[in-house]
Amino acid sequence: MVDIQTWRAWLLTDTPTSRRHAKLSTLYQGWLSFRGNTMAMVGLWILTLLVLTAFAAPLLAPHDPFAQDLANRLQPLWSDGHAFGTDSLGRDILSRLIYGSRITLYIVALVALIAPISGLLVGTVAGYVGGWTDQVLMRITDIFLAFPRLVLALAFVAALGAGIENAVLAISLTAWPPYARIARAETLTIRSSDYISAIQLQGAGAMRIITKHIWPLCISSLIVRVTLDMAGIILAAAGLGFLGLGAQPPSPEWGAMISEGRRFILDHWWVATMPGMAIFTVSLAFNLLGDGLRDVLDPKDSEK
Repeated sequence: MVDIQTWRAWLLTDTPTSRRHAKLSTLYQGWLSFRGNTMAMVGLWILTLLVLTAFAAPLLAPHDPFAQDLANRLQPLWSDGHAFGTDSLGRDILSRLIYGSRITLYIVALVALIAPISGLLVGTVAGYVGGWTDQVLMRITDIFLAFPRLVLALAFVAALGAGIENAVLAISLTAWPPYARIARAETLTIRSSDYISAIQLQGAGAMRIITKHIWPLCISSLIVRVTLDMAGIILAAAGLGFLGLGAQPPSPEWGAMISEGRRFILDHWWVATMPGMAIFTVSLAFNLLGDGLRDVLDPKDSEK
């Protein structure tokens, strides 16, 4: 059996013996750097707990999140069988928060897949091809950037119709321009490199150069930006839900729960405060995680 210290020494060596060894060594050293950031680890643990909660929602939720009990409506915190109280229809708030984490992760996962990939494609094509292609794509990007994200998302949802899928599409359509800007800036720097010229002399086409040699160098910057943008995405989704344009009742979406609870904010503050605290906690966790990833992945970080 290989000793742990032997593995550690193998991963921390300054002279890797293969490409695979070098990648594993880089990943391990990045993990050590990330682990040294206490606040980033706090964010990681919170998000890990969120994911586990979402997957184990049927096991963790003490009540049916959709079951109504008007006799027990607006029960306070730590009332009998309801740790976070009940809402105006007698539904258990804790159970709805637990099931609502699934909706939050669903929105975050889909937007994190659609928006960065779209922005990466637009930005790298614009930066590498240049000319009128660059001008057209960047002017379209500027048009999207000219509108506040939530206002533009509201316009798209109004056109597409209310619903969680349309909300995801609307947020994605408003979230891609910053990624396109980052990818274009990285591409403009990379395309003038000597090794890109060498690849072109070998006969590589534009698509191969973009996908095989430019995209991998843009990924780290995009990962950092995606993580830092997750808080804004969650707030945008909650804003749409608050306005009744996101997940529709009786779905336990956190923004919709706040919207329902605002009617009782003075006398029954916990109905709106508990989902608000959930949004705050998850948004903070993504920001903390993003700061830690930026320290590890950003090649322009002067402190690295």
